[in-house]
Amino acid sequence: MDGISRFILDELPQALGAANRLRLERVNPMKAFGRFFKDINRNIALLLMVLPATIWFIFFSYLPMLGTVISFKEYRVHGGFLSSIIHSRWVGFDNFKFLFSTEDAYVITRNTLLYNIVFIIIGLVLAVAMAIVLSEIANKRLAKWFQTGMFLPYFLSWVIVGYFVYSFLSYDRGVMNKIVLAFGMDPQQWYSEPKYWPFIIVIVFLWKSLGYNSVVYLAAIMGIDKSLYEAAMIDGANKWQQIRNVTLPMLAPLMTILTLLAIGRIFYADFGLFYQVTRDSGTLYNVTNVIDTYVYRGLKTTGEIGMSTAAGLYQSFVGFVLVITSNWIVRRFNKDNALF
Repeated sequence: MDGISRFILDELPQALGAANRLRLERVNPMKAFGRFFKDINRNIALLLMVLPATIWFIFFSYLPMLGTVISFKEYRVHGGFLSSIIHSRWVGFDNFKFLFSTEDAYVITRNTLLYNIVFIIIGLVLAVAMAIVLSEIANKRLAKWFQTGMFLPYFLSWVIVGYFVYSFLSYDRGVMNKIVLAFGMDPQQWYSEPKYWPFIIVIVFLWKSLGYNSVVYLAAIMGIDKSLYEAAMIDGANKWQQIRNVTLPMLAPLMTILTLLAIGRIFYADFGLFYQVTRDSGTLYNVTNVIDTYVYRGLKTTGEIGMSTAAGLYQSFVGFVLVITSNWIVRRFNKDNALF
């Protein structure tokens, strides 16, 4: 009882006094503002470094979110942009009903999902494999040439890539038909044969994006502590065992983060890939029509801005849910590899 009494008489008042002072500091706006500006002054250099990116996100990512209200309205032009939004008739979920009541709803959703799943899986495997191969090239000058050659297609626009593909698949002068004729077979109307295009699209996408993704993983491999490989070699590990037990585990966090980000955009398709490369061929719509191209064609022919905004909101919402769900699953297994 003496200990309890001593605590009540001596320690408890001090603890309550400290808590009361803390509460007063929290509600004191002047001290809060002073602490806030002191933190800004202490980190002014870092804040100036992130200022351009912050401004970019505010103007191009956060302010446009106010326009999502258009997806619930029958948007019609009434003067300025804000005036048009205010005076447009509220239709609720009618734009979403129109989007998903069409006969193409299943096709565009299926194509968007399946293509992106293939891109994520095959792209991840090939990018990591290519990065490991480049890191093992002894001649560093030769490795630089390979990196440059693989990285170059990433900077080409899809319009240029579309013409490259056309030079291969053209019926009259295409390289593929010349090869087919050389083997005594009939030339193909490639832009009228849907069965070939799932493979063509995957190949073209990997050709354009593989170099960039592999460079990201290559940079991560270059940052791995060399002593880990030396320890593995002392233990008698061969090259494959070093890759399996050192390289891949060290790349796992980066692979997980990039995959989670890719899953967040799984309902988005690269418009140029599915529109420019296919030359907007109507006979290929069953295997090349995705949500982005469908919305573009609908907007071009009907001018339904509300329906287009509804499709964008649908894509963003599903991507958000997928990122949260995927990140939760990753955290269940390994918190260190989770995105947040």
